[in-house]
Amino acid sequence: MSSEQKEKQTFNSRRESLLGLEKVKQVLAVASGKGGVGKTTLAVNIALALAGEGKQVGLLDADVYGPSVPVMLALKEEPARENKMIVPVCKYGLKVMSLGMLAEAGQAFIWRGPMVGRAIQQLLGDVLWGELDFLVVDLPPGTGDPSITIAQSIPKAKVLMVTTPQGVALADVRRAIQMFRRYDLEIIGLVENMSYFMCGHTSEPIEIFGHGGGELLSEELDLPLLGSVPLDLAIGTGGDAGVPLMAADADSEAGQIFKAIGRSILAST
Repeated sequence: MSSEQKEKQTFNSRRESLLGLEKVKQVLAVASGKGGVGKTTLAVNIALALAGEGKQVGLLDADVYGPSVPVMLALKEEPARENKMIVPVCKYGLKVMSLGMLAEAGQAFIWRGPMVGRAIQQLLGDVLWGELDFLVVDLPPGTGDPSITIAQSIPKAKVLMVTTPQGVALADVRRAIQMFRRYDLEIIGLVENMSYFMCGHTSEPIEIFGHGGGELLSEELDLPLLGSVPLDLAIGTGGDAGVPLMAADADSEAGQIFKAIGRSILAST
């Protein structure tokens, strides 16, 4: 048996062992090739946008090195346990789980290869997600061992890629897409974050990080561009305050963009 066949055999066995996901209809992994592109912010607000469409939604913070979803949702309580399973915490209509809810504030996460796999297996399979239309998974950035482990573990997953307009982000997204395709995970589309800024002194958008990167990548890789999210102070301050934009002001201009992304995801899944 070749190394690739062994790898796929391991992949399939992992899929079959995730009991906590038995009633989850669709897993949506939100990914990026590099850090600093706002992936977690988008994952949180897209999860809320899907919930706003009447869907039952869970949110898994699988960024094992820097779990920030508890901060963005102001979650401080440790999840309960039921029959040796972890019960996700509910906030803003989402079922939420993160390693950051199991550690003391400010505690560093130090992982070695096999530990990453075990942690992700527990987050996916040992959590009582219950009946969900979507489980949105915030993946760690990059294409290293954590992302590969997660890609191997997630069953029936579709991937939403997050990029920004500048060229270095596009190059990293290309590599990440190649990795996910290797494991037969469907990429449903791209979202370009930090696309432009409206300063209020002009009606013209200011393209701080360049122009058209997401559209270029969409055409190059034959993937739909599901939305372009602006640099908006309310998005950042809302996350810092634990009240995401889609919970605070879903009818804002940026909120309408997240709603449109949510509807596009529903149409493609």
